Amino acid sequence: MTAVDEHTRPGRAGAGGIQVIARAAEALRLLQAAPSGLTQAEVVERIGLPKSTVHRILGALEAEGLVTVAGTRGRYRLGPEIPRMAASVRSAMIIDLRPYLEDLSRLLEETVDLSVLEDQQVVFVDQVVADRRLRAVSAVGTGFPLHCCAPGKALLATLPAAALEHAVPNRLTAETPHTLTSHPALRRELDDIPRTGVAFDREEHTLGICAAGVAIRTAAWGTAAISVPTPTQRFAGREQAITDALSQARDRIETDFGVMEPTP
Repeated sequence: MTAVDEHTRPGRAGAGGIQVIARAAEALRLLQAAPSGLTQAEVVERIGLPKSTVHRILGALEAEGLVTVAGTRGRYRLGPEIPRMAASVRSAMIIDLRPYLEDLSRLLEETVDLSVLEDQQVVFVDQVVADRRLRAVSAVGTGFPLHCCAPGKALLATLPAAALEHAVPNRLTAETPHTLTSHPALRRELDDIPRTGVAFDREEHTLGICAAGVAIRTAAWGTAAISVPTPTQRFAGREQAITDALSQARDRIETDFGVMEPTP
């Protein structure tokens, strides 16, 4: 029988590898929440690990392009590989969700948008355009302010307090006379969205256009929003049908792809 050192047993090595991955993931999340970057000392303070351990983790992440060092103070930021990975995830999300967007558009005979949160905007990444003469269309790749559109509000309502503070600018621009430009008023509306599950834009971004939107939180690719914009004259009489269809589409997607647990 061969003696086995306790520290080199496969089980312990595997557990150690998992622990390293968990610590590296924690470091990446810290940097994600700090766009201006963090020094190694700041990472050590926030992550609560020895300096030598943090140094090794950051060095390995830098070697793989997952973090980069910028400035004279050596501030660590997310590296160039992260956007490339994110783009791959987004492409998969668009492919996976396209059939659900098409079903929803066919059911309602309205345009359906898929969007994500980027910095302080909601960016449209896919769209199924309604086969109607009068319809609402926004170009894919366009960014809207978060505070005055249905998908933006739906996404804001999913954020923890610290992330919400970063996402909402100090000054809320008035896109139309109906735009909410008061932070307390916006906060009250956001607080109500988890109860109803649906966010609304009542001519707050564009006069003549209303919309309803829902956030979807999946284990497969995180959080996104689906929204249905319509000309105002059609929205008033169909609001309940639109919100019901959106809620059912969200439930189907989260059932099929698994629900991501909310961030505390």
